[in-house]
Amino acid sequence: MAHHHNHHHNTHIDWAEMAPHLESQAELYAPLYERALAWLGKEVTEPGLIVDAGSGPGVVSCLFAEVFEGARVVAVDSSAPLLERARARAERLGYGDRFGTLAGELPDVLGELDYPADLLWAGRSLHHLGDQRTALTAFAERLAPGGTVAIMEGGLPARFLPRDIGIGRPGLQARLDVVEQEWFTRMRFDLPGSVAETEDWPALLTAAGLKPTRTRSFLLDLPAPASERARAHAAASLSRMREVLSDDLDADDRTTLDRLLDPDDEASVHRRSDVFVLAAHTVFTAVRAH
Repeated sequence: MAHHHNHHHNTHIDWAEMAPHLESQAELYAPLYERALAWLGKEVTEPGLIVDAGSGPGVVSCLFAEVFEGARVVAVDSSAPLLERARARAERLGYGDRFGTLAGELPDVLGELDYPADLLWAGRSLHHLGDQRTALTAFAERLAPGGTVAIMEGGLPARFLPRDIGIGRPGLQARLDVVEQEWFTRMRFDLPGSVAETEDWPALLTAAGLKPTRTRSFLLDLPAPASERARAHAAASLSRMREVLSDDLDADDRTTLDRLLDPDDEASVHRRSDVFVLAAHTVFTAVRAH
């Protein structure tokens, strides 16, 4: 396949195709999400309705059902195949009787909710919406009085490897971060109705008519030697970067990535002993006045 150097390549994401990756990533990150949800549980007492806006395959939606035992959870996503997976997971885990799904484009589809939400969660989904400010205003309008919006955005890029891995030029992941930031900017620019926005989330939540309450970051720390699941996640993430960012990497770094991804290579993430997963995600909360 010919690679063309332009500023609009490869920013479309096929979510249904990514389902297995999204699912295994969320399962691996479960300890981080569990800590975030325990913290939210102190902020939000006994919510009746929890809405997971941009739920994907529903791993986190089901954690909400587990943590908030009395709540009804509605997973909202534009991808029907992902919502089918979410529903199947909820059934399998025994939450089927208080679990619903709603398919459609955010934020407009939230107008179809039967009740206002006591807790509306958007976990790394807001940045896939062109106009984030308008989306947050729509989120705020779907809250019950005293309801909470919690958005997970920002944090730190994940690390899987030490700075010097003994092959290629040291600092590979830092260079990948730079090209990934460029890709992210293009991805945002290419979204329908895209609006550039300063990523000051408390300020945006205030602009949406909410009262920002707290901000906190949660760590995922899976030290080396990595489990098979953590290794598979590192491989899947690096493989996706190799696919999406390869035009923007120099030949040396492409070669290093190819070696890291080759299961037959002793230096690959499949075999090396120094693979770990370290990441931080940040949650911002805000409430609607009574």
